Amino acid sequence: MDTKSLMIEKATLLFQQKGYKSVGVSEILKACDVTKGALYHHFSNGKEELLIACLKSLKEAITIDMEDIFKKHSSTQEATQFMLNKLIHNLETEGKLTGYTFSSIVSEMATVSEPVRQACNSLYENIQTIYYTKLATEGFSNELASDIALLMTTSIEGAIMLCQTQRSTAPLKIIAKLLPTILKGRTS
Repeated sequence: MDTKSLMIEKATLLFQQKGYKSVGVSEILKACDVTKGALYHHFSNGKEELLIACLKSLKEAITIDMEDIFKKHSSTQEATQFMLNKLIHNLETEGKLTGYTFSSIVSEMATVSEPVRQACNSLYENIQTIYYTKLATEGFSNELASDIALLMTTSIEGAIMLCQTQRSTAPLKIIAKLLPTILKGRTS
């Protein structure tokens, strides 16, 4: 793995686990075993530019995973259930949801920096588009597909944050029970 990719991978994990403001440059350098010069060589604007690269990397990884899940399942309901069960399993076995979790970064940084806000917004828009596309192919009206995609995004993200603060999978399990019911009982 090249130095830049290594820094993005390690910093992403640190930002997800501790938040952007709690992770210092020296901690990133130590985790990556690189010098300050190497950081600024790859990210001339420093830590914030690295954060944006981390968010772009998360966007790619989450998009690939979600698109794969939604292609393998015939309905939004089945795909959503699978995805939520996967998140619950990861939390129960690994004790964390780092792969999908970027809410803490958003809440901490979206109002501080316009480039970071845009990167976060792009990630959320991408997730909503995956939901919307699947719903629209199932016959949901454009407006309802858009509304439900927003509901799904906010419900799942909110449940992830609650799981972290409660140290429990209960919020995701409730969402896993309710979202399929909402999708099944739709009115298009």
